[in-house]
Amino acid sequence: MAPKKLDTLELTRALIRCPSVTPAEAGSLDLLQGVLGDLGFACHRLPFAEDDSPEVDNLYARLGDSGPNLCFAGHTDVVPVGDPADWSVDPFAAEVRDGTLYGRGAVDMKGSIAAYIAALSGFLAEGGKPKGSLSLLITCDEEGDAINGTRKVLRWMREHGETLDACLVGEPTSNQRLGDMVKIGRRGSMNIVLSVAGTQGHTAYPHLADNPMHHMARMLAALVTESLDQGNAYFPPSSLQITSVDVGNPATNVIPAKATARVNLRFNDLYSSETVEQWLRRHLDSAIDQTDGATYEMAVRVSGESFLCPPGPWSDLVSAAVAEVTGQSPELGTTGGTSDARFIKDHCAIAELGLLNATAHKVDEHVSLDDLTRLTAIYRALLERHATG
Repeated sequence: MAPKKLDTLELTRALIRCPSVTPAEAGSLDLLQGVLGDLGFACHRLPFAEDDSPEVDNLYARLGDSGPNLCFAGHTDVVPVGDPADWSVDPFAAEVRDGTLYGRGAVDMKGSIAAYIAALSGFLAEGGKPKGSLSLLITCDEEGDAINGTRKVLRWMREHGETLDACLVGEPTSNQRLGDMVKIGRRGSMNIVLSVAGTQGHTAYPHLADNPMHHMARMLAALVTESLDQGNAYFPPSSLQITSVDVGNPATNVIPAKATARVNLRFNDLYSSETVEQWLRRHLDSAIDQTDGATYEMAVRVSGESFLCPPGPWSDLVSAAVAEVTGQSPELGTTGGTSDARFIKDHCAIAELGLLNATAHKVDEHVSLDDLTRLTAIYRALLERHATG
């Protein structure tokens, strides 16, 4: 019996109705496992946990046992909705209004998961034969710590002889129109906490104190005065943003003893996290007034390194599928935040293509029904081109 053709909208709505706020599975993987099992996929549920991180459920499904193995990667976990009263709809009701579907995860990224599986079901139902194998890697940890999700699944795959030859990540990559950007890399991301120690005292007697805010001001000025770089052909300039400065001081006549600042830095492939840290320390050391005994500490947490998957046969195939449906070739870019592509790129060629990102993580997140239909068509074109390529 031929597999059943699935409806993109119906599947997207069913996924949105699973309130899978990271890292909760909330029935989303149960739903996908049932759907993919009916399509003939062998499904593996892969829960992972570490002592200091919550358990995360994951799903790896594969159809076929030969190569090449084309994988679709995504996540069913979503960010919190914030105050539900700010929404014009129930965030998990999957309501359709005037040709638009509303709900948390509509674009990031339950809509693209549904579009791919619907395209896949149509391809199989109409007699399409995969070249090698088709697989899906779905996690509930992309919006969270990213510890017990895709990284652990990839390790499990390596241990069980599962290899990938190419991967499409369904993150929302489109900017002004569907398919206007295919991402072939990502900037690295790091968070920095700066702490400057001083000497507390009375504001009327500053000579008896050492104001850490004065040191901190010079340090932060040194970081924002000079740009790290001007970018390159595929990456925008690296960006440093001060996100918080705090002394925890409610008094107006007290010089604080300590100042803390937080900085987020998105860096391109001209840097590694190590060379970014060297740049930071060089500028901070030159700015702080160490002759008066001032000292600072810097804690660094790296979310991901920058990477580029150079244009080649895989990105060409994805771009050709976009052009077939939309009539326009996409830009190959690297903008936006991090994604699980930062883990997958060590295993195979990657490209990212999904819905418009304008409402991702926002109140009243939504996607047009037309875009859901056209993304399904793009994914279908990609499957057909891969099968015959």
